[in-house]
Amino acid sequence: MAFVKIVIHGGAGTIRKTEMTEHLEERYREGLAEALEAGYQKLEKGCSAVEAVMASVMSLEDNELFNAGKGSVFTSEGVHEMDAAIMDGASLKAGAVCAVSRIKNPVRLAYMVMNHSPHVMLCGKGAETFARMHQLPEENDEYFFSEYRYEQWKMLRNTDQSALDHNVHLSELRGSSRNMTDKKYGTVGAVAIDSHGNLAAATSTGGMTNKRWGRIGDSPVIGAGTYANNNTCAISCTGHGEIFLRTVAAYDVSCLMEYKRLSLQEAMRSVVFDKLQSLQGEGGMIGLDASGNHAMIFNSEGMYRGVKGSDGSYEIAIYA
Repeated sequence: MAFVKIVIHGGAGTIRKTEMTEHLEERYREGLAEALEAGYQKLEKGCSAVEAVMASVMSLEDNELFNAGKGSVFTSEGVHEMDAAIMDGASLKAGAVCAVSRIKNPVRLAYMVMNHSPHVMLCGKGAETFARMHQLPEENDEYFFSEYRYEQWKMLRNTDQSALDHNVHLSELRGSSRNMTDKKYGTVGAVAIDSHGNLAAATSTGGMTNKRWGRIGDSPVIGAGTYANNNTCAISCTGHGEIFLRTVAAYDVSCLMEYKRLSLQEAMRSVVFDKLQSLQGEGGMIGLDASGNHAMIFNSEGMYRGVKGSDGSYEIAIYA
């Protein structure tokens, strides 16, 4: 079999070991392993990198532990608004959706936008109408309801606070009146290289707990939270979305590789530790280059992450 590899993430941030039970950590690791396998099996069968990243992200969207799809957090109005993007490094084609509700797998909708519309990004009701045109699965509000997410939202709903977070701890919120936007970041994503050497990236998120005004982060924005180009790299980001937007973080990695001839590792470290941190931007990213080298870089305490390649590389990790 030709060389293939997939890398995934389930969000970055301050993930305290003292508050992570053995059972919960096992569930997170199982979820990451399932998502990794879903994408890797596509690659083993000769499917494209695009199909592989979509499979991995859909698996994470179907797992309520992660803030995407089924596990999405509540907005200030007590609803779910989800964002996703996908990009093909071979053609530079991309699809994205933002502020969609009831769509079971937003990343699949982004894929349909990329392949069955003349557009790159669709938003809100229009994106949902497009999903129905293509008969994509929808779910009712009960499907997206999580008691844990609901309790998180209840702690914030009568405040002007919001939390970029897939794991806000209720004990922390109850005793806190300070802004929570600098804590933990809930997004899922995947990057892959297929047997033809093509790269792809995908990212999906439920956004931030108690978010207002239809806020959109970096995840669905091509070049900010998601980017793929066969000449350089495939990147999926997770972190403080506003900072990733302002720095065009995913594309910046590609630029550093193309114009300064930095390696993937060097370029990602420059963005995560120099540019993002200079603006107090916390989070991380996963990446693959055209040679199949991978990197998983973050400036927070941890990042849910995993990698599997036909060269025998395999890792699932949470902490630094």
